Amino acid sequence: MARLNSKDIGQAVRQARRNLGVTQKAVALTCATGLRFVGELEQGKPTCQLGKVLTVLNTLNVRLTLELPPLDPKPKVKRRRRRSA
Repeated sequence: MARLNSKDIGQAVRQARRNLGVTQKAVALTCATGLRFVGELEQGKPTCQLGKVLTVLNTLNVRLTLELPPLDPKPKVKRRRRRSA
């Protein structure tokens, strides 16, 4: 699965909104966010608030899937050496 970035999410939001035939203003009013936020989200602004992004995604019925990496049977974690007194 390809890695997502803020521009990918913004493009998905814009496409979903257009597919539904609604304006940015309508999305902003429905999600209780500002019009500026919706515009910046669609432009891929990387610092948009996650909670608001999720609200917009849910409102537009966009599903976001998270995929965890496979478990490594032998994790490569370095142990710290104890300092001798």
